[in-house]
Order: sequence, then structure tokens, then C-alpha cells
Amino acid sequence: MKITDLRCAVIGKHPIVRIVTDEGLYGLGEVEFTKTYLKPWVLHFRDALIGEDPTDVERCMLKIRQRGSFKPYGAAVSAIEHALWDIAGKAAGVPVYKLLGGKVRDKVRVYNGSVRKKRTGDKPEDYAADVKWMMERPENFFMVKQGISFHSNMKTTVPDFHYGVRQPPTYHGAMDQGQISERGMAHMIECVIAMKEVLGDKVSLALDCGPGWFLPDAIRFAQAVEKYNLMWLEDMLTGDYVPWVNPQAYRELTISTSTPIHTGEQIYLRHNFKELIETQAVRIIGPDPADIGGIAELKWVAEHAYMHSILMAPHGTANGLLGLGALINVCATLPANYIAFEYPSASDPWWEDIVVGLPTRIVKDSMIDLLEAPGLGVDIDAAGAKKHLGEEDFGFFD
Repeated sequence: MKITDLRCAVIGKHPIVRIVTDEGLYGLGEVEFTKTYLKPWVLHFRDALIGEDPTDVERCMLKIRQRGSFKPYGAAVSAIEHALWDIAGKAAGVPVYKLLGGKVRDKVRVYNGSVRKKRTGDKPEDYAADVKWMMERPENFFMVKQGISFHSNMKTTVPDFHYGVRQPPTYHGAMDQGQISERGMAHMIECVIAMKEVLGDKVSLALDCGPGWFLPDAIRFAQAVEKYNLMWLEDMLTGDYVPWVNPQAYRELTISTSTPIHTGEQIYLRHNFKELIETQAVRIIGPDPADIGGIAELKWVAEHAYMHSILMAPHGTANGLLGLGALINVCATLPANYIAFEYPSASDPWWEDIVVGLPTRIVKDSMIDLLEAPGLGVDIDAAGAKKHLGEEDFGFFD
């Protein structure tokens, strides 16, 4: 089998990768929405892959892996890797998890980080109402994650929240950073108290915090919330769209508190997790299979973390319903340090009409059944998707 074409079309807000072969099989991969600008970067790899056998996934990846980078530029490589595994599974007639060593669980646990409504404000009572709505969702999520501090509107809606330079809200990757004021710190703690009063010990709470904190503030806050038994504090020092890791600072934060510290969604490749894991710099890592370089890369990191007693909670907020197939397959194979992955919801309601292979009710009691179809288990209905294609992409499904 040979690759005859690598295509990329923007469907809605998502760049979708389609690898075509001379035997009629094709594979799909999805890039996180808002990254429409990565379409040319995906197509940049076309010439390197034409003529290769897509079932030799690692051989193909050796030709392109070094050309990716930290989020967002690892997304192009990752989506291609997903599409290669999709073809390999279809060629073998088995789900991809069988090719990754086989499943160790029949269902995968997920938590809620993406199923949400617009919060009415940033006061403690608004946060309480928000998590109450999440708690009462039919998915019965065992855990919800809430954005606070620099990963929320607090940095602009709470007067004098911090003493740093305020970035204009014109670009998703802009990072506010600075020392947090006493008022800002007190406000965050009040919000945590309000959320925990609603959730109790029935539903766990994690906080997506940044990045943007300086170490003294991070230590102070992590210690202040210890008694509330949070699942984790995520991306306080570095993280989302920050192209470095800073394991030494994370280690100092981690050993200062009993509150678990989490990071990793922006990190590309196993190599950039090495120091973070081997120095015990965090308690939980959260690589994203759509940014780390693919599902095989994520599995390697999970195994390495397992040997160092570090827990695993993969990121996945905006990966979409095709990306959900990749998350399900890889997480079925992960070792006992796996907690749950962040459930990705569709960026637009019509995605549920064009993605084939998912059950009507995907999440039951915070769990998802494994997909048994060959490959990643999901596909796109071409006829339904064509009305969401731009004119330049009309040949995507040919």
C-alpha cells in the first residue's frame, strides 16, 4: 500500500487531514478548532509522505516529526499521525488500540472541561452556578474543570487583579502575566469555596489556572486551597501556547504543597517531557494527542510517567469528535496512572450530524465505551460535510 495524496480541508473551524492510498483506504485526523491557519503547514508534509506505506506509521513519522514544534505547530504532525494509524487499523481490520498493545480497560473515563455554557459573571456565586449546571449534566461527569486567574476573565473583570501588563484580548495566544494582588488572591479563594460548597465530595474539581503566575503566588495559592482537596491546579507557571516548560520552577511548586500540580498540554514530543517526569516536577501530566506528536507519542510519555509515579490526565478540550476517536483508542491502552481525559465537544452542533461511528449518547456516568470499528472508529459523512467546505476544498472527498 502506498500513500497517493495528503489533503487538508477546513470544515467549519477545524483543519481535517485526509490521507489517501492506492488501495482505496483513507485515514482522517483532526486539528483543534481555531487553528485554521495550520492548513498550509499540514500540506507542507505532502511531498515527504507520497509513496510511503502508511501502515509503517513510525517510518512515516521519522520523516516529519522533527518539523513540528510546541503548540500550535505540533498539531499538523499529530493530525497526520492520527490519519496514519486510522489507515493502519483499517488495513488490519482492527481498532487502533489493538495495534498499540491492546486494551487494558473496556471503558475510558472522561472529565468535563468543554461542555459548558457562558458564565454570567466572575463572582463566586457565578462560579457556583456554573459548576452546578455542569454537575447536573446527563453525562454525570465525575469531575469538572474550571478556568480561573489568567485562564479566565478575572484578569480583566476583577479590579486590580494583578500588577502586570494587560494584553489586549485580540489574540488567543496572548499571555497576561504579573504578581497577583491580595484582592485577586482573595477573590480566587472565595470562588473555590463557592464551587466546593456546591460540588461537595460528589464531583471533583480541578482548576485551569494559567499560564502567567510567578512562583511565589503559585505556592501561596496552592497551599491556601489544600484543605479543599482539589484534583489539580493546571498550567500555573507555563502551559497553553508557551513554548518552554521550566521544570525546575514546577518542581519547587510541587514539593511546596499537597495540592497536585498539572501541566503538559502544549508540550511537543516525549523529549520535552523527560526532565519534567524524571525530576518529579509535577504530580500529573496532561499531554494532548493532537499537539504532542500523536497517540504513540502520548503512550510513550504515559508509560514513562507511570514508572515515576506521575499520574496522567490527557488534554483534549477542542479536539472535536474525530479527535475523540484518537483519545478513546490511546487511553484504552494506558497504564494504571491514567485518571481520565478531557472530553472534547463539537465546535458546532452540526458536527454530530456528519461524524459517523459514535453512539447517540457518548458519555454515560463519565465513561465512554470503546469504539470497535477498524481504525480510529469514526468517519465523516462526505455528503453532509460538503456544505461546510470552502470552494477551494471541494475536491477533498474525491
